[in-house]
Amino acid sequence: MSFITTSFSPRLYHWFVRPKWFTKKYIHDHIRSYFTLENRSVLDFGSGTGANCSMFHPLYYNGIDPDAGRIRYAQRLYPQHQFQVLENNTIPFPRESVDYILIIAVLHHISSEEISRYMKEFQRILKPNGTIIVMEPCLCKKKPICSRFMKWYDKGEYLRNEVQYLQLFQDHDYECTVLERFRKCFLYHELFFSAKPKGQNKTSPE
Repeated sequence: MSFITTSFSPRLYHWFVRPKWFTKKYIHDHIRSYFTLENRSVLDFGSGTGANCSMFHPLYYNGIDPDAGRIRYAQRLYPQHQFQVLENNTIPFPRESVDYILIIAVLHHISSEEISRYMKEFQRILKPNGTIIVMEPCLCKKKPICSRFMKWYDKGEYLRNEVQYLQLFQDHDYECTVLERFRKCFLYHELFFSAKPKGQNKTSPE
């Protein structure tokens, strides 16, 4: 099983799909504007080649991905950070051990059935008041050109609209908050939201 199937090698993917300036502008700057990241433990779910690890101190970061080749590349590129291969759909972290679960451009590569298998695991490993941070390319009726382009260009087989992304979490007793809707490079319509297990305080970890 692999979240993202592509002809790119890990090196080409990292430098052409996740260049530093692009990742900072469209991912890191958005996340930093809403969340306090210092001294917060994070699981980067679907971490790929580790492009997001620079937001976090190595002591607080763990990246996990089913693609062993990308994990090996990430370990070479960021030797101070921790990465491991996701196996058997199991997240090998203790109960209530992470403040944030980061899910960036991963869900549109995973079927709803497969995602549902992770939802209880996410609840298990989140600390009280922990938060899932999600950013995904999103189909939008008001942006038909963007939606057609994404369907043609993107490798993800499960591109969804906003309601469908939120429903993935709401069906498993998460409360969702849409933080931003924005366009990336004029063509990708992006949905940025957070999800917390119901019953938790809605504020982010401080």
